[in-house]
Amino acid sequence: MSAADTGSVRGKLMLMAVSTTCVALLAAAIAMLLVDLRTFQRYWVDDLKTQADIMASVTAPAIAFNDAKAAQQNLAVLRVRPQILGAAVYTSSGALFASYAHDPNDSALPVRPERPGHRIEGGQLVVFHNIVENGELLGTVYLRSRYGLVERLINYGAILGAVMLVSLLIAALVASRLQASITRPLEAVTNVARQVMQRRDFTLRVPGNNSGEIGVLVAAFNDMLAEIGRRSSALQEANSTLQHEMDVRHRAEEALRSADRRKDEFLATLAHELRNPLAPIRTGLDILRLRSGDAQATQRAIDIMERQLRQMVRLVDDLLDVSRINTGKLAIKMGRVELKAVINDALEVVRSYIELHGHELAIDLPDRPVFLHGDATRLAQILSNLLNNAAKYTNRGGRVSLSARVVDDELVLTVADTGIGIAPDMLDSVFEMFVQVDSTLERTNAGLGVGLSLTRRLVELHGGTIAAASEGLGKGSSFTVRLPIVVGPEMPSKPTAASFITSETYRILLADDNVDFVNSIGALLSAMGHSVVITHNGPDALTAAARFCPDFAFLDIGLPQMSGYDLARGIRRLSCGAMTVLIAVTGWGQEKDRQLAFEAGFDHHMVKPVRFEQIEEILANRNTIKKLRT
Repeated sequence: MSAADTGSVRGKLMLMAVSTTCVALLAAAIAMLLVDLRTFQRYWVDDLKTQADIMASVTAPAIAFNDAKAAQQNLAVLRVRPQILGAAVYTSSGALFASYAHDPNDSALPVRPERPGHRIEGGQLVVFHNIVENGELLGTVYLRSRYGLVERLINYGAILGAVMLVSLLIAALVASRLQASITRPLEAVTNVARQVMQRRDFTLRVPGNNSGEIGVLVAAFNDMLAEIGRRSSALQEANSTLQHEMDVRHRAEEALRSADRRKDEFLATLAHELRNPLAPIRTGLDILRLRSGDAQATQRAIDIMERQLRQMVRLVDDLLDVSRINTGKLAIKMGRVELKAVINDALEVVRSYIELHGHELAIDLPDRPVFLHGDATRLAQILSNLLNNAAKYTNRGGRVSLSARVVDDELVLTVADTGIGIAPDMLDSVFEMFVQVDSTLERTNAGLGVGLSLTRRLVELHGGTIAAASEGLGKGSSFTVRLPIVVGPEMPSKPTAASFITSETYRILLADDNVDFVNSIGALLSAMGHSVVITHNGPDALTAAARFCPDFAFLDIGLPQMSGYDLARGIRRLSCGAMTVLIAVTGWGQEKDRQLAFEAGFDHHMVKPVRFEQIEEILANRNTIKKLRT
């Protein structure tokens, strides 16, 4: 067998069978050889003793009659036994009487006879036998023969070797036939195991339908492969899922780091943007204080302060709107609005800002009226954000254009500028929260990075789309808004603030701890002929309401000593409280704040800073008047 065969199960089984047979045959051969040697020795000893007994019988008369010649002749008969090498007859006194030697040159005879018996020495067998006649010892016979133990051992060993060789060949042949039923399934198991290790393919199976213990082994091996395959597949799926989760987590961590970085930039920008309007407002206050008699300077200071205040309000409103949209609490009042009215409202907000930067404003609108289904205020906010953004990112003396056209029942609005442009890699991210195209220190009016994000959400709430385009940095940019239009007769535009001014006068209670704000509002209302009572804390306001029985009560929520909610409940408990219209005036504008105000008994909820036009609108509301009079 080769070295490869001896390493296999088949070779090992063959080696085991042959080795077992060889050991068994060798043990049997040794046992047989020992038995044969013992038998051989007994045979030779008995044969030589018998021969000595015969010689003693035939030579007894010769010794008795002292006939040495007859004794010599009797010994010469041993010539027919060539294995007997020498013989001798001794008298009873121990003297040599006659002798025989197969080889004449061999004269090695004992000087005196020994006691009867035999011994083996030098490969020869020596026998001494007494000659007794009628109970009288006449002498001793000596015989020495060749003891062929080595020849016997060699011959017998050769025979046994031949028998063992033939037996081993027969055993190997029989074992090779019998072991096939064992080794073939085991070789199949080994081959399949090797292929599985090399190819990592757990779908392989050991073929055949074996019975007995080998069949149980093969079936168990196949079941084990199936189980390992299932676990390997599950492990691969788990690894794939884990890798996917790690990738998602990595992307989430990157997004969180980016969001954190944008948050820090946003907070720094917010602080900067809120400080910018404060300086002109402070300057305007100084002008009013130092040059109060100069009407022209006073008007200029008021214009500056109003413009900067509008900028601050715009920033705060954008932040509040983004928060409402993200929490799903932004209220959209849908209705039928005319495009030109929306554009006029937007231009009213941004025209002064565009003129301040010295930009040329170009407007191209359809000749016929175009109606939209949406919130007029939010639509105007969309356009004002885009126009304000275009003016902000265009160097002084640039050009800002607004064009509108109708394409297949769809309004396409485009706001374009000749400003700094947008890099190609930023076109997809400009609508994300807190992303700014230009965040360099040289551009002081960089904004908060929420305007475009808010604009996109408002457009989507109106069922439209918005897209940015730019040929590159320094080549300007354009934003295209697509909104569905409605077909129908022309609708009147919304009334202006002046239409809300009423000639009727009311009793009005103002409660706010901001003295400047409440005094200025009170002065305006008093100038219109209304009867106004001003208080700065909750208990004073409740006392005034009980004495004054106001038609309207504008109450701050964060009042000292008593919150606005408790104050509203206290007024409602008064005898005349049911007829009072309660308006919450607060800096908290979340939906939950509105809900808390209505639960406390308020009829309206206004978010600071409050425009005087809003107060006039509430006073002129006919449903409110009807409620007061009933």
